Amino acid sequence: MVPRARAIVDRLTDERARLERFARSLTDEELARAVPGSVWTVKDFIAHVATLDAAYLGWFIALAGDSDPGNHRGSPGFDVDHFNESAVAERRGRSVDDILDEAVTLRTRLITVVERFSDGQLDATIRFGGDRKRPPVHLPLSRFLPGWACHDAIHVADMLKALPERRHDPQIVDWLERPDLAASISSYQKAMG
Repeated sequence: MVPRARAIVDRLTDERARLERFARSLTDEELARAVPGSVWTVKDFIAHVATLDAAYLGWFIALAGDSDPGNHRGSPGFDVDHFNESAVAERRGRSVDDILDEAVTLRTRLITVVERFSDGQLDATIRFGGDRKRPPVHLPLSRFLPGWACHDAIHVADMLKALPERRHDPQIVDWLERPDLAASISSYQKAMG
């Protein structure tokens, strides 16, 4: 595995382990709280981060040079917002443990693909199709991946809007206030426009 891919895999693994610990620590009452500025609850955000790998898996397989497996984040006309809404709605009746178990399977499959990225593939320009918050953009895969690997932390910050008493938990502070995380998120936001 090339060093840049190793760095992404390490970040994905670390971020997901932190998310799992956080999600499993929440009470039923905390999970049911509405997140201000969103139509989702805390548990909905957990379902979102747990399932988004499914939308990226096919795209990453195609970027790795394998046959394109069909409708995914990189496909023309793919609507990630519709995917997210559907994935969250489908998991509303499931337990957090079931949602996180599914997430482990998806993340393992996704990491297996990222491990295969070569330096040439990481340097290739990709088209990020945009979403309701961002327009489409072309950028090197190596600029997209580090910020995208922080997706879990970005949404934990969203969840904390509904969980203000959790903001000062030592594990949360240690996670979300790391300078490398802030730098990756800032770089991602600049690259995404």
